[in-house]
Amino acid sequence: QVQFVESGGGLVQPGGSLRLSCAASGSILSSYTMGWYRQAPGKQRDLVARITRRSNTNYADSVKGRFTISRDNAKSTVYLQMNSLKPEDTAVYYCNAVVPYSADPFAWGQGTQVTVSS
Repeated sequence: QVQFVESGGGLVQPGGSLRLSCAASGSILSSYTMGWYRQAPGKQRDLVARITRRSNTNYADSVKGRFTISRDNAKSTVYLQMNSLKPEDTAVYYCNAVVPYSADPFAWGQGTQVTVSS
């Protein structure tokens, strides 16, 4: 059974930075395009960044130029470097595979809370 464990969230002031990590159990990470998703209170979960098996990346317009996704297949870990954080980035952040037409490729982890506030 695949499990994801997200970490690295916290409270940060606007303009600050955080680095999120997602550790995946097993060796599935290297077989999939991976993504970071986020869900703000009362809103749906959205994909904000993805990275293919060849490390090609793609970002939502709202985070482009501020967030960077990377992967280390040997460590079964995906990262999200978040810079120039804004209050609207406040959300619970999750990682999972990105599979076309699948809203829930694998079971979701507990996520990591990111709060951007002064």
